[in-house]
Amino acid sequence: MWVIIKSNQKKQGLLRNDLIKKLGKECIFYSPKLLVQTFRKQKLINKEFTLLGDYIFCFHKEFHKENITDQLKFSKGLKYFLGGFKKSQVEINKFIKKCKSLENKNGYISEAFFEVTLNTKYQFISGPFSNRIFEIINLQKNKIKILIGNVKTTINKQDYLFNPA
Repeated sequence: MWVIIKSNQKKQGLLRNDLIKKLGKECIFYSPKLLVQTFRKQKLINKEFTLLGDYIFCFHKEFHKENITDQLKFSKGLKYFLGGFKKSQVEINKFIKKCKSLENKNGYISEAFFEVTLNTKYQFISGPFSNRIFEIINLQKNKIKILIGNVKTTINKQDYLFNPA
């Protein structure tokens, strides 16, 4: 079972070691990373960012037990366990699979994670059109012209969440 942990970023190594000591070597940690390359003074500079900031995923078979998070809440580097993880296992697995499918050979999330392209089908995951499939006709800075069935409309990018269909 996956849990979502908010940690102190500077002490994530301590947290991982502490959880492995308490739970065993079967712990699997996942934190999607993004590599940003910029030119500064004619040099290519690589900066690594974690996509979720100070949140990390941890998988262990013992997390299905009722009081396991209470036993681990005083681990070094741990701020807290995000609540509701038991009910959200399907969404967590989907997100992790999506991130892993978009990783390059070095383990970094590719830019395709953030791209919205024309003539591609997407599915709303929030709002009144939830679970409806649409196609993007035109992209503007803050607005998207879409086609849902035979209906053309314009939506604001920030108002709705959607995934590739």
